[in-house]
Amino acid sequence: MMFPIAQRYIKDAILVSDDDIRAAQKSLWDVIRVVSEPGGAAAFAALLSGKYAAKPGEKIAVLLCGANTAAVSL
Repeated sequence: MMFPIAQRYIKDAILVSDDDIRAAQKSLWDVIRVVSEPGGAAAFAALLSGKYAAKPGEKIAVLLCGANTAAVSL
C-alpha cells in the first residue's frame, strides 16, 4: 500500500549506515531519554551524520517510533 504513495510524493532518498542509526539512537537516549527503533531513528541519523543539512529557513520535523524496540543497551 505504501509504495504507490512513495512513488508519487517522495522525490529523493538519503542512505544512512547502521552505524549512523546506532549513533542516532544513542544520542536520542543520552540527550532526551527517548528510545527509538532503528527505522524510527533513520531520519534523525541523516541529520546527525550530516548526510542531510537543512537549507536556510527550512523547518524540519523528525517522527520517531519505538514500537519495535526491545530492552537493549545503548
